[in-house]
Amino acid sequence: MNKQMRLCGCALILAGVVAQGQLVKSGEKIAFLGDSITAQGAGGPGGYVRLVISGLEANGVKAEAIPAGVSGHKSNQMLERLERDVLNKKPNWMTLSCGVNDVWHGERGVPLDQYKQNITKIVDRCQAAGVKVMILTSTMIKEDQGNDLNQKLATYNAFLRTLAVEKKCALADLNADMQAALALAKKTQPRPANGNYLTGDGVHMGPAGNQMMALGVLKGFGLAEPQLAKAREYWLDIPGTCELGAKAKLTLRQHQQLTALAAQKKCSVDNLVGEALTESVAALLKK
Repeated sequence: MNKQMRLCGCALILAGVVAQGQLVKSGEKIAFLGDSITAQGAGGPGGYVRLVISGLEANGVKAEAIPAGVSGHKSNQMLERLERDVLNKKPNWMTLSCGVNDVWHGERGVPLDQYKQNITKIVDRCQAAGVKVMILTSTMIKEDQGNDLNQKLATYNAFLRTLAVEKKCALADLNADMQAALALAKKTQPRPANGNYLTGDGVHMGPAGNQMMALGVLKGFGLAEPQLAKAREYWLDIPGTCELGAKAKLTLRQHQQLTALAAQKKCSVDNLVGEALTESVAALLKK
């Protein structure tokens, strides 16, 4: 084989890798099975579920999300509702985010041996129904990898990595991504007022945590760095992805006047002030 033929062969192989790399196609449906992290991830445009869908869209893939996150749920409860919340809706894909509550809930949690059985049954039932599965390793319980909960959670995540290989599932190693993101943030950013870089309360994601999760899922779906960059750029201009907790100090008269104005507009005072604040911030940034 001459050099030109070898180069052509390499180009074809690389083209094949790229073509196979992006796993989700336009028109496909993705179910997101999980707990409160997933429920919140589907609740607003800045949640990781919504960011995954918009990140795919930024790369020309129009997929549909099937939100299936329920607050407080563990592996046994997800198994119980799998048919109703996922399989009956005929998705092409399902992402599985499960493990935080199994560990975090202590005595009300799910021991590792039972967790393994539950997760394996979930994957087996999905695959038997023709649903492709992406396993997400569980994110952290407080932003401290050294605590007892995260050390216990590490054994659950080790099982998930092994299962993904055994069952030929896609894998998004979000726990590893979260640890790496925290290490970088601690070196490059001042410590936030609440002490958390990626989460609001140590568990549930803030804006940076949702982006971290979404990028991990998109990588699991085969998007390469140039495609991830497109997603990140696209996310910057999505309205409503971040909220400010700014407080306004008012006189009683001002509050009464705002209350009356809000009643006229048939909205709450918070919504009225929020809209005005959004407009003021936009005007401020134009200066």
